[in-house]
This record gives sequence, C-alpha cells and structure tokens, in this order.
Amino acid sequence: MSLFRDSIADLVPYEPGKPVEEVQRELGLERVIKLASNEGPFPPFPAAIEAMERGAHELNRYPDGGVWALRAALAERAGVAFEELIVGAGADGIIDLLSQATLDPGDDIVCGWPSFPSYVLDAAKLGAEARRVPLRRHTYDLDGLLDAIGPRTKLVYVCHPNNPTGTANGREELLSFLDRLPEHVLCVVDQAYFEYIDDPDYADAIGLFRDGRRIVVLRTFSKIYGLAGLRVGWAVAPADVVTATSKVRRAFDVTATAQDAALASLDDAAEIARRRELNATGRNRLAEILRAHGLDPVEPARGNFLFVDVGAGREMFERLLREGVIVRPLDGFGAPEGIRISVGTPEENELFAAALGHVLSGVS
Repeated sequence: MSLFRDSIADLVPYEPGKPVEEVQRELGLERVIKLASNEGPFPPFPAAIEAMERGAHELNRYPDGGVWALRAALAERAGVAFEELIVGAGADGIIDLLSQATLDPGDDIVCGWPSFPSYVLDAAKLGAEARRVPLRRHTYDLDGLLDAIGPRTKLVYVCHPNNPTGTANGREELLSFLDRLPEHVLCVVDQAYFEYIDDPDYADAIGLFRDGRRIVVLRTFSKIYGLAGLRVGWAVAPADVVTATSKVRRAFDVTATAQDAALASLDDAAEIARRRELNATGRNRLAEILRAHGLDPVEPARGNFLFVDVGAGREMFERLLREGVIVRPLDGFGAPEGIRISVGTPEENELFAAALGHVLSGVS
C-alpha cells in the first residue's frame, strides 16, 4: 500500500520560475526582466503601501479569519449580499476551495484547453476527472463545453478572457451558454483580468449573477492592483456555495497585510483607468514587435498578455532567457508550441523587442 494518494501519482509539481536574481547570477547578466507571470508592471497603489506600513506594527496578531471588512466592502461595491462573497488566497486559492467543496472521486469538471491549469490540477488532486474541450479559434468553445457535460459533472469553467490565449467570448454567446447549462452544474466564470477590459461586448459576469444566474465569478487583486505578492482574490457566489467553501478553507487563509492592502486599493478609479490605458498601449506595442518579426499573436487579446505560436515554446523560452527576458513556456497550459508574454513597462517592452531580434537573427 502506497503512503501517497493514487490521484496525485501522475501530477507534476508546479514549476516555479527562477528568481530574477538567480537568472542574473547563473547567466552573468546585468539585467533581467520578467514578462512571464502576468503580474502588473506597476507597484501597489500608494494607499495600499501606506496601509501595509500601518499594519506592520500589528503583525504579531492573527488576521481577521472572516475577512470581515474586505468582504463587506467588496459586497457593497459588487451589489451583492455579504453572504455571497468569498475572499481567498488569490483567485487560484478560491478555485482550490471550490474543488474541495464540490468534487468527489469519479466526479468531473469541464473546461477549455489550453487554459488555466489549476482547473485541471485541483480536480485531479481529488480524484476527479477533467474533461478538456479544445479551443475554437483560440477561444472557448462554449457549445463544446455543453456537449462535454455528463451526469457527474459538477463544475464548468469559462476563462474569460482565457489564460493563456487572451481571448473572450461575446456577451450574447456567454448568455446563451448559461441559459442552456444543466441545473446540476455550477459555472465558474474566471474574470481575473476584468479591470483591463474596455469592450461593450464583454459581459460583466457579476451583473449576470445579480440578474439571477447561479454562477461563481472570480476576480483578483494580483493584476492591475499590483498585489500579486500578497495573494488575495475574491469571488461572488451563491450563498450555499460560500458556506460550503468556508467549511474547507484554512482559518487564516488571507493575511492581515493582504486584507489591509486590498481594502485600501478600492475606489481609485482614476488609477485603474490610467493603468488600463497604459496596458492597452503596451499590448499593442508587443503585438507590433511580434508581427515585425514574422510572428502572429492571437488577437483580439483582452488581458495584459499576448499568446503567440513559435513552434517550440520551451526552446524560445530558453533562448530569450539567455538574452535576459523571462517569458512563459506553456507546456503546463496545454500549448507547448506557444509562449505567453506579459505586458511590461514601455522600457521592458523595448528590451523584449531587442532580445527577440537577437534571438531570431542569431545574434548573441
């Protein structure tokens, strides 16, 4: 008898990217830029930094286990009840909670593929199956998701926009999908990149929740808010789903520092708009750079990154790494042929342009 659960036997441990300082040391580089993890390139808001500094004097105390103040503030702004709000250790942490609360061995989840690996991994850890539906024109095939649903399907994920391709389904297409979803299935709409989007055809899924649809909507402070290092995300969900996730979460899952910084980051609409505009400009510039080198990024992209098929993603990752640029190889996402490049600062985007030019010209 094995000590370890059968369901984890074939799982591959998460491959973290090397720290910038370690890459510099190993390769003898003066500067390395990281465009791999879809973090925002800008720091936390000034108000968040001030809140963290104030809270540092109280870190001998455990955080508020109920995340009361942040949950209340988010519920008010989202127009939902306090009992319909989850806060967790990033949107990824909430995916884990949803999986733990719903999936038994032999159950299954449905998602598009390539897509965010946590949907698949968190199901596999629990002995559940992941039914992966190929994308259609790099976008979630919602009809295909419906066809893949079976009697033991518990969760269906719509990555909106999809990570790693950056694409999103239109509003009417999403509404039609939700209208046809079987009652025994809970749809999770992952909107981690929501704040970057300015498109009237893109559906704010929290509005759909308020209209009465039984869905879960994921959001995060890790992207445009600049708080990726603190791991704080949130979700709107039916009250019974919130109660179920509270049974499986750890008592102090969200640190005090994360709660303070996230709460202080709310309501700065001007800074959000500024960062959204800078991101769009930077994303357009990255697309220009790729096209100038004969590469065809997937568009229209909605988040703070681009996906491009380079034939051999891991090889391109290694070659760019030697130039001091870290991008994301996508083996774990189901797209080994591609790489994902996060939008950086204007200077970082130009450094990527130079590195890509060196790699594709053979210059080192």
